Amino acid sequence: MEEVVKTEELQQFIAKLNDKEHPNEIVFDGAIESLDTAELSLLLEALPIEERLVRWQQVPSELKTPVLIEMRAQAREPILATLDELATEQLLQTLDAESLIDLATQLPEELLEKALGYLDVRQKRWFESANQYDANQIGRFVDHKILTLAVNATVKDAIRAIKRGKQNTLDHIYLLDKNNVYRGTVKVKDVLCDKSDLRMVRGLIDTTVPTIAASSQYLDSIDELENAEVKNLPVIDDDGRLIGRITHPTALWLLREHYESLLMAKAGMAESEDLFIPVMKGARNRAIWLGINLLTAFLASWTIGLFENVLSQVVALAVLMPVVASMGGIAGSQTLALIMRGLALGQVTLSNALALCRQELGIAMINGIGWAVVIGIVAFYWFSSIEIGFVIAFAVFANIQAAAVSGVYLPLLLNRLGIDPALSGAVLLTTVTDVFGFVTFLGLGTLLLI
Repeated sequence: MEEVVKTEELQQFIAKLNDKEHPNEIVFDGAIESLDTAELSLLLEALPIEERLVRWQQVPSELKTPVLIEMRAQAREPILATLDELATEQLLQTLDAESLIDLATQLPEELLEKALGYLDVRQKRWFESANQYDANQIGRFVDHKILTLAVNATVKDAIRAIKRGKQNTLDHIYLLDKNNVYRGTVKVKDVLCDKSDLRMVRGLIDTTVPTIAASSQYLDSIDELENAEVKNLPVIDDDGRLIGRITHPTALWLLREHYESLLMAKAGMAESEDLFIPVMKGARNRAIWLGINLLTAFLASWTIGLFENVLSQVVALAVLMPVVASMGGIAGSQTLALIMRGLALGQVTLSNALALCRQELGIAMINGIGWAVVIGIVAFYWFSSIEIGFVIAFAVFANIQAAAVSGVYLPLLLNRLGIDPALSGAVLLTTVTDVFGFVTFLGLGTLLLI
């Protein structure tokens, strides 16, 4: 319920900032008081770039860095580009390791080096540790706010460390040897309930807590955390050294980012795309995808052109062609969505692809026969031709089968080639079903009607 109220409040501020009856400066001051940093970043992103830059000047200095970090990469580019030397210096001084990881790709090399110079030894070590992993590996997103103890510490030592620690980090203690190698996890509540001060804390190790390799894909790590009995899991490097932990808030954020990127990828755009991206830049980004789509459309048109003589003699075929393409496209997109989800969750591999294909062909067989009969009957009564009814019925049935096979194997093939299926799967599937459907429909029409 709280999220709904905040969303409504955010929308109200957006409406007021676009309503000339309300002074924008006063409205934005109210937003600063009412919204948290994440919501304030969304508000700035919802403003045209010129207005965004003006309102940015109103953001209090202590909020500038957290708000900037919350913004999408493209949305904060204009702000970073307009910072003067003093403002840039102030920003660099307030960055911690996690914030710098997020901004690193947008900072020139000299500014990145200067920002690293402001980090203390521990923060610099955290940055270097996270920076060695790519954007798909969990090691890049670990939380470093952890409580560690030597593996040979006593319960009394642990209690003393707990009292010195911050409350929001005190759910587990991670035990390390002298080389920082992870040796086990102890629950804080177990330490506090133990009455033997001199007992070795390693005797309280919780053996049910699994570790996660820092090089693991973050989606796999999230699955592991979801199935664990604890809220946080330790993350270790290839040498077994503890580098941090993965927490539920981090997992939720990563999932949200992942599904946003999938949604945008279906349209050929990046997850970081700005609502008010400069016109030329936006046109350039989208032109490539439009060009790819144009090539596939020409391929479908060329296929139709092969049967120009047939279409000129049997107009009914031209009228019914969209039905064949549409039925194949919808059937294929249903299978594609299922396989895409399975790939994301690690449930689909080449080893079970054949079984999945049989399953989808069975579903396509039932739907194909059912809808082919319906469409064939409609076409028969519409054009008073049993031949046309049979041609459209067979073409729809065959195209739905082809869509099922393509929906299973196309994303697997793209994934094997290192191409994101979410980015190009839908376009390629549409091309396959269009071309196959038109060839089947018009080819059979040529044999039976001419």
